[in-house]
Amino acid sequence: MSTETLSMEQEAEVVHQIREGRDRIAAELSKAIVGQNDVIEQLLICLMAGGHCLITGAPGLAKTLLVRSVAKIFHLNFQRIQFTPDLMPADITGTEILEDAADGHRRMTFVKGPIFANVILADEINRTPPKTQAALLEAMQEHQVTAAGHRYELDEPFFVLATQNPIEMEGTYPLPEAQLDRFMFNVLIDYLPRDQELAVVMQTTSGRSEPIEPLFTGEDVMRFHAAVRRVPIAEEVGAYAVRLASSTRPEREGTPDFINHWVSWGAGLRAAQTLVLGAKARALLAGNAHVRHDDVRALAHPALRHRVLLSYKAEAEGVTIEDVIDQLLETVSTTGNE
Repeated sequence: MSTETLSMEQEAEVVHQIREGRDRIAAELSKAIVGQNDVIEQLLICLMAGGHCLITGAPGLAKTLLVRSVAKIFHLNFQRIQFTPDLMPADITGTEILEDAADGHRRMTFVKGPIFANVILADEINRTPPKTQAALLEAMQEHQVTAAGHRYELDEPFFVLATQNPIEMEGTYPLPEAQLDRFMFNVLIDYLPRDQELAVVMQTTSGRSEPIEPLFTGEDVMRFHAAVRRVPIAEEVGAYAVRLASSTRPEREGTPDFINHWVSWGAGLRAAQTLVLGAKARALLAGNAHVRHDDVRALAHPALRHRVLLSYKAEAEGVTIEDVIDQLLETVSTTGNE
């Protein structure tokens, strides 16, 4: 994604806008969403950094409501696509139709599909076959759609926020690794604590909730992307992010033994890029002047959990990807002296 160049004065203004806006965003989201603070933070980091997000959680946990609410706050054009087994690529990208022109001739006209929006909610993305899932790849990576030999640029900013249900495997098609890697984060959304669940029940059964007010514009979001990339990061912190990602690759020099035993395929280059860019956005949202090791560590789970494939040995021993990442954080030193 291209980002505009900011002057020093503009950058200072944008940084102030982001830091002041965090509390305002939380206040607006609280009108519709109770709890889920970690999920909201990770989703905001994705938006600030210009990345796509995969949201994994059981039905009824307000995944769709969260995405729709965030789109309203940022005043972005929102489209929801319900992925089903019979969904075709043209249902997403658009198709050409034959129309009668004013001069009496008939011409093919491209009718844009729902992908031409700022925020795309790909609901239950793993319910559609790989051919249709692949229709998103070009849009996610290149921010364009190719149809009948013509390229159509997507509006900026552009985000794909996809959801999937982890407990229902029948009638689903697991996302291929190439597509998973396009998602900046895989965010897990879980059940709320009992007191927060009670608050949701009382709030949603007592009348209409307050409308969410837009706080920013699409132009603001593009400036946020530019500001995030300007956040300074020390080389040693960047090197730590690289070590975390590279240490997930089995049978490489310096790879921990437990990775060789439990992992069949490790994270690629995008994992390190995600850790650094996400850490920059996290630092900016927290009001810090530079990236710290803790910013990288805090994003290890959402950045790596969908990029590391466990071996059959890990599954046989009941080891989860969360266990592997936890041990990785304990093993890989922030100083490089393992």
